[in-house]
Amino acid sequence: MSKSKEKKIVVANWKMNPSGIEEANEIFSAIKKSAKRAKNATVVVCPPFTYLHSAKKLYAKSNIALGAQDVFWQNSGPYTGEISPGMLKDSGAKYVIVGHSERRTLFDTDEIVCKKVGAAIRSGLVTVLCVGESARDGDGKYFQFLKEQILSSLKGLQKRHLEKLIIAYEPIWAIGKDAKNSILPRDLHEIVILIRKILSDHYKAAVASRVKILYGGSVAATNAAELLLQGNVDGFIVGRESLSKEGFDKMLGACL
Repeated sequence: MSKSKEKKIVVANWKMNPSGIEEANEIFSAIKKSAKRAKNATVVVCPPFTYLHSAKKLYAKSNIALGAQDVFWQNSGPYTGEISPGMLKDSGAKYVIVGHSERRTLFDTDEIVCKKVGAAIRSGLVTVLCVGESARDGDGKYFQFLKEQILSSLKGLQKRHLEKLIIAYEPIWAIGKDAKNSILPRDLHEIVILIRKILSDHYKAAVASRVKILYGGSVAATNAAELLLQGNVDGFIVGRESLSKEGFDKMLGACL
């Protein structure tokens, strides 16, 4: 199967939104309708923890998968406020986002991200590892930064574990409504090649070729098709656009 015909992955990261369950259910329902038409996309919805049970009921027997926005690396114990991999699975989650740039600003170090990735993958959760540089430099030092970030996050994992791994490239300089620049498709393609080389050098080419690579950073219906085709990514991780019923529907349409 050619890459253009492979099923794309679209991860909806709601972050700390919306403010109430009624609005959440409205967005859940809208995404359910959109996903029915998006036959060429695997849609993963990652709401706040408190909405997972509601989504589990609504999405039963649908083609939508549920995910969480973070996870802790222990299964149980005196860890106030944390959520274990087992709890997420019991709530209906099959995916989990780890290492998002917003979590990293809240003290998720590479060491902590590594613990979370390992715990999530070993529990059977498909793990979306987020990586990305804060700024670009003319000397290309961000290439080395990405390499170190990826390898430190995967430390201790074997080749078999990568079957449950997705890497999401989210350059911090391109994220959010105030981002001054969005990535060019050719630059994104360059990063995809780099990530596959890093994985290939460490785990062998056959393993690296099977890892899905997503992009996150000001993705919308207006640029999704171009980023998919020319950027050579396997899908997207989407923030604010995933809360817009019309915007997310159009963006999924670009994946057809």
